[in-house]
Amino acid sequence: MDSSTPPANAKSSLTIICHLSEERRTALARHPARPAVLPALRPEAPWQIPQDAEILFTEARGWNNAPQEAPSGWPGSLRWLHVVGAGIDGYPDWIRAVPAITCGRGVNANAIAEYVLGAILLHDKRFLECVITDAADWRPLSLRGLSGKTLGLLGLGAIGTEVARRAQAFDMRIKAFRRSGAPPMDKAVALVDSAAELFAISDHLVLAAPLTPETRHIVSREALARAKPGLHLVNISRGGLIDDEALLAALDEGRIATATLDVTEPEPLPAGHVFYRHPRVRVTPHCSWSAEDVTAKIMQRLFANIDRYLAGTALHDQVDRQLGY
Repeated sequence: MDSSTPPANAKSSLTIICHLSEERRTALARHPARPAVLPALRPEAPWQIPQDAEILFTEARGWNNAPQEAPSGWPGSLRWLHVVGAGIDGYPDWIRAVPAITCGRGVNANAIAEYVLGAILLHDKRFLECVITDAADWRPLSLRGLSGKTLGLLGLGAIGTEVARRAQAFDMRIKAFRRSGAPPMDKAVALVDSAAELFAISDHLVLAAPLTPETRHIVSREALARAKPGLHLVNISRGGLIDDEALLAALDEGRIATATLDVTEPEPLPAGHVFYRHPRVRVTPHCSWSAEDVTAKIMQRLFANIDRYLAGTALHDQVDRQLGY
């Protein structure tokens, strides 16, 4: 049996340490196994859990303050760790000592894809500029169209795939760069050979790649210098993909038109940060993942994995420990 497969004699009566919202803890407690679902001991120190805890469901909040070295006795009795995000790049390396690690891969892909298309429409249809409040504001205003524009996808996982599917309805040309080079399942998506090529041809460029040592600051001065004039950059993945100083310079010099940032590094940006007031930056508070049905989708995934855990079978959505997602 693989070390990432829970033991066949996993307890039928479970205690789950859950750092998620009270709503989600209540939903988890309704699983047929009737687990005891306990909140964080200290929300500001989510790594502090009872030594006999077997399952931990957590989110990135608070983990940025984790110690560099693993706490004494880690991982204790933990057999399974689930993170609600798409990977473990925001967590200390020592969490990898837990035998099974799963993530929320793709669970929010639909909601995030809708956010991306909304941001693209906001940019090209100039909705904020269109709104008038007085007859004196009535004036000619030219809008832009999406048809024939090139949508670039840096990353073609679940989110990129859903963005591409929606963009086809607007007759956009869809280009993508992915690390693996594996052919896309959607024939409407054409792969390019490099991230640099994607910057050079895209009207709208969506960052949907994981944060790894290779992708950190992939949006660099060099990349932005190659960008197609008028580029709209949308980041819904990780703030660390962008070199903020390089982005600010490109905006101020007019090399790119607009940046829509739902993720930043750090989060939140400190008070007074230039991105809050920059006329061509739109910062949203890491909310692109949210929609009315997200909790139900998360619970559906977790319920299915709890069933697999109790049966001693391999869990779905396991994290590749080397890649981190």
